[in-house]
Amino acid sequence: MKFSLSWLKEHLGGDADLKTVTDTLTRVGLEVEDVEDKAGDLSAFIVGHILEARRHPNADKLQVCMVDVGKGAPLQVVCGAPNARQGLKVVFAAPGTVIPASGVKLGASEIRGVASGGMLCSSRELGLGDDHDGIMELPENAPVGRPFAPMVGLDDPVIEIAVTPNRPDCLGVHGVARDLAAAEIGELRDPVIKPVAGAFPCPTAVRFDFGDAEPLSPFFALRLVRGVRNGQSPEWLRRRLKAIGQKPINALVDVTNYMTFDRNRPLHVFDAAKVKGDLVVRRGRRGESFLALDGKTYAVDETMCVIADDNGVQSLAGVIGGAATGCDQDTTDVLIESALWDPLNIARTGRALNVNSDARYRFERGVDPAFALPGLELATQLVLEFCGGEASEIVSAGAVPERNLIIDFPVSEVRRLAGLDLAPAEIKATLSMLGFWVTGQGDRLKVAVPSWRPDVEGKADLVEEVVRIIGLDRVAATPLPAGASVSGARLSLIQRRARNARRTLAARGLVEAVTWSFVSRKEAEAFGGGRAELALANPISADLSDMRPSLLPALIAAAQRNADRGVGDVALFEVGQTFLGDRPEDQRMSAAGVRRGTAKARGAGRHWGEATLPVDAFDAKGDALAALAALGVSPTAVQIAQGAAPAWFHPGRSAALQLGPKVVLGAFGELHPRALQALGASGPLVGFELILDALPQPKAKPTRAKPPFEGSALQPLSRDFAFLADRDTPAAELIRAAQAADRKLVTRVDLFDRYEGPGVPEGKVSLALAVTLQPREKTLTDAEIEAVAERIVAQVAKATGATLRG
Repeated sequence: MKFSLSWLKEHLGGDADLKTVTDTLTRVGLEVEDVEDKAGDLSAFIVGHILEARRHPNADKLQVCMVDVGKGAPLQVVCGAPNARQGLKVVFAAPGTVIPASGVKLGASEIRGVASGGMLCSSRELGLGDDHDGIMELPENAPVGRPFAPMVGLDDPVIEIAVTPNRPDCLGVHGVARDLAAAEIGELRDPVIKPVAGAFPCPTAVRFDFGDAEPLSPFFALRLVRGVRNGQSPEWLRRRLKAIGQKPINALVDVTNYMTFDRNRPLHVFDAAKVKGDLVVRRGRRGESFLALDGKTYAVDETMCVIADDNGVQSLAGVIGGAATGCDQDTTDVLIESALWDPLNIARTGRALNVNSDARYRFERGVDPAFALPGLELATQLVLEFCGGEASEIVSAGAVPERNLIIDFPVSEVRRLAGLDLAPAEIKATLSMLGFWVTGQGDRLKVAVPSWRPDVEGKADLVEEVVRIIGLDRVAATPLPAGASVSGARLSLIQRRARNARRTLAARGLVEAVTWSFVSRKEAEAFGGGRAELALANPISADLSDMRPSLLPALIAAAQRNADRGVGDVALFEVGQTFLGDRPEDQRMSAAGVRRGTAKARGAGRHWGEATLPVDAFDAKGDALAALAALGVSPTAVQIAQGAAPAWFHPGRSAALQLGPKVVLGAFGELHPRALQALGASGPLVGFELILDALPQPKAKPTRAKPPFEGSALQPLSRDFAFLADRDTPAAELIRAAQAADRKLVTRVDLFDRYEGPGVPEGKVSLALAVTLQPREKTLTDAEIEAVAERIVAQVAKATGATLRG
């Protein structure tokens, strides 16, 4: 919300200066975002008078001007403007002045052999417009040597404030002045608006036609002003509109814009000669469209409120008017409309058609219903003043809704909620200055809420009003009571798991990515999503239409974007939410990672010392198991279920990670070519995804202290075993069986060889295990070692049917 200081002072009496006004605005909750003070920026530019202008001796298009600047002898200035001439009052900049448009600091110069002691400025050079065809021409009575900014009204600072959505009353300068007057830096100027007597009946009627559907407008008023002369609006009005970034158009349109910003009362004007028949306020009809004032054609439907005549839709109610009935220089009869609209419908309509107008901005937040008719009367007065003419009587449809809200307000609420000890008289005075009607004595007051404050609904709102006007600086600083120290875990279990997963994956060389929680419908369907309940009602783009069912699509897309830019060896991970449905239990915390090219855990790229191989499923498996180990799940307890991975993994190069048949922790492997094709990606690409919510709850420990270190002074020893097993027997089963043979002595089992071919029966495979034994009490004898070896062979045979290879 922007306004100039002089505009504000029209509604706010007193002599408060700019600093007082801006400080008070922020104090009462209308934060000042910017103050544009062009007078300060242009203070070095003064009024000059060209006494003589002669042709430059060395350039046909330059003139040598002698300029009187109000002190000392006239200065010689070389100027190339075609309108520079003797007797002209101009804007002069002396050496050392910084030109606003370019930021260049002037210096004394010599142009084509002639000295120049300054510059005569154009509008564009001063940052006041785009005119660069000549220098600015000032009025003949401009005082020479005086600052030029006040001559053109640039000594009026423009203030911009941030207005929160609950304060629509401050979207007009009058409402801002009311708050400042309540803060006692001036008095509110609020003269009674006198009705304009209608000289004749309005020939155009208005009616509602909503049928059995819910009406979208409670009130609509209209009057005709005939015989107007539509031209430029007065200079003061054009200056105010320009100051806030509005372009003056003509007097009739400027009046509606002025009412919008001055009183938060959006209006609309129709050229009466272009309206056929009566005006009907109704819902739009599918297939209807109209050309709007912004030059665009909009299609309307039955969810939108329109104003129509016999020719069809002429305005999108409360959002934007139509070009067919717009006012121009030839308008002689004008219909002025003042109406109330359903805020929610205005917001939906504007959002559906992507129309952002000042009217929509105000109607969807709420305007003062009681000012609908006074606003029409005030606009009529301005039209008659600027354009002449004769006004008709007012015709209307519907009725202005009344909000008879009276709040029973105990004064003690101010103390309870804000800690302020205020006398009832002070509270009554504050609320009264804000426009509330207050009565009652003692500790209980009756407070009637004014029509322009739709945000005030209860006692707490009244306390807020009192505190922001009285001032938060009057609230005494009170230290918080010292409470017991916080003990126990600060983070939840899932937060700790997410943190540990991030640290572990980053330590393995993966780079963390933060991606959107949304994917396209095609990507969602390729990764197990695409359900109707997960489609966004208002997506920010077509490619981000659904909640993500997996973290992998965005990571794969990110890896491909890196590859497209020459970084093909990339490893990325993310920890975040995924969504299977719209219920709370369908939201999961997941950790996922992808590797591309040669981005293995030991490093990426080619190296002379070793073979360069692309990533494979085992790289993804290593990442997944490392993350699980950091989260307290022993890799030896995890079952690798081949063929159980989701469909977006390669069926022969992937597996699921399980704890038993029912607890699925995640999956890893090479990505399926179909999944990569859906994302427009190319391989080699491997990845994994873990469901952190599926991990078992950690066992409660009797103490938070770490267990004592159990070392051994005895040398560990290793024995190798080669087993013949069925070709489809998972190696993990042999490893678990070997570990179970003697859990005290067997500390580690590794698979170091897999062989099938000559010497191995058909359908069999040789799996070689290295078993590490760690004595703890004494050195093992050969017989004891042999006994352990026999138990290992027997346990493996019992669990898997594998036999020791001869």
